Amino acid sequence: MELLKERIRKDGVIKEGNVLKVDSFLNHQMDIALINEMGKEFRRLFPDESINKILTIEASGIGIACITAQYFGCPVVFAKKTQSINIDGEVYSTQIKSFTHNRTYDVIVKKAFLSPQDNILIIDDFLANGCALLGLIDIVKNAGAKIAGAGIVIEKGCQCGGELVRSQGIRVESLAIIDSMDPVSGCKFRDEVKA
Repeated sequence: MELLKERIRKDGVIKEGNVLKVDSFLNHQMDIALINEMGKEFRRLFPDESINKILTIEASGIGIACITAQYFGCPVVFAKKTQSINIDGEVYSTQIKSFTHNRTYDVIVKKAFLSPQDNILIIDDFLANGCALLGLIDIVKNAGAKIAGAGIVIEKGCQCGGELVRSQGIRVESLAIIDSMDPVSGCKFRDEVKA
């Protein structure tokens, strides 16, 4: 998605440790017009009319998933990183290690919101090592639901997550795949023609 790549080039900040900060337009301050275009693109990439739920994880995936859900006409379910008194009844749970926060979370989804009749599209902002996506896939499988695929805004192709998830037969569509990045030369996207 050229619009996204241009925004990453313009406003993305590459930090030490292979971290790409896109908080000025994606996951702290949100450019809704850009995210709206992402939602349209995810709908184009996943034309399956039987997708009836979108699953994401708090917090950064929620806004993207909600905008995308408009184009699918379906609800969004998000995995929570903490148990609260508002969640009653049985839950699906899994552990996810966050690349950005270097922390392991127990994430949960109330069982009432996922069922074997669901065909789920997973949406998230980043795919690096694949831990969050694999955790969400685990929750969907435990619910007996079908996985239509995963829509990722930015995939770090220089890390193993995308390859790992695809090797399990899961369809992953990323709007921008970054094969390398450094503060001096910036981001190199997978589909760029090498001279």
